[in-house]
Amino acid sequence: MKIRNGSIELNVTQDGSPSAAPILLLHGITSYAGSWNWIVPDLAERFRVLRLDFRGHGDSDRAADQYSSSGYVSDAVAALEQVAGQAAIVMGHSLGGATAAALAQRHPELVRAAIMEDPPLGLGGGKSRALEGNSLLDAFRLMRESIPQLQASGITADTLAGILAAAPSASGGTFGENLHADGIAQMAESMLRVDASVLDPVLAGNVEAFLDPTVPFAVPSLVVCADPAKPDAAAPLDLARAYAGISPATEVLVVEGAGHLIHDELASRGTFRAAVVDFLDRQPSAS
Repeated sequence: MKIRNGSIELNVTQDGSPSAAPILLLHGITSYAGSWNWIVPDLAERFRVLRLDFRGHGDSDRAADQYSSSGYVSDAVAALEQVAGQAAIVMGHSLGGATAAALAQRHPELVRAAIMEDPPLGLGGGKSRALEGNSLLDAFRLMRESIPQLQASGITADTLAGILAAAPSASGGTFGENLHADGIAQMAESMLRVDASVLDPVLAGNVEAFLDPTVPFAVPSLVVCADPAKPDAAAPLDLARAYAGISPATEVLVVEGAGHLIHDELASRGTFRAAVVDFLDRQPSAS
């Protein structure tokens, strides 16, 4: 379905029973709603599953010069207010995880609980250090240059997926060695459907802050961190633990050996799925 956030049209995909409690899934900065295809069958048995394409991604409108934390948070708020119809559980990866965290701080009336997968909790603001020295920045620079060329070339998603399978991963090895085939397929699809300029604020280092480090998460939250030893781990473990220390019912899980793409990795998807299911099982039913 299509909804509007001001002048921007956003795409929201729905699965599961319309009468079930809602869960909103939020993707990473170069991804789209298809990032979560693998877990929809599990969630749709018990939830109304909503997947948002942020501005500039997937089937949502491009919004040049409007790729900011406040913009992404407002996209999620629009989906919650216009589609969810009640307070929802929110789960997000990377950019989506930082957005879920911001919702847990700023809009607890819209959120029942939050799951954040390797969120860059320190991203943005004048003292940002979240991605300093992170191998993701090198990957983003390459993608910023290559994505427009790939889109202009007319390459198919299947062909691009084959190329990506042999490409080096930011966490080491190749994507083909590390990731599920469906993860590589959605990566290829997303690269052909994203506005590459979404990366500009990150590469320029002028992202506005998503979070206030003095404000707790006001809802039950699970922060799933990549292994800090991995070069692309985005969630600083000390920050995750600091938020847990000031936030009621906030848990931190470190997935040993996992890089930033936790839910797509062959070695860590099962761990992530089990953690998500366990956390959801412990949340009270929606009223």
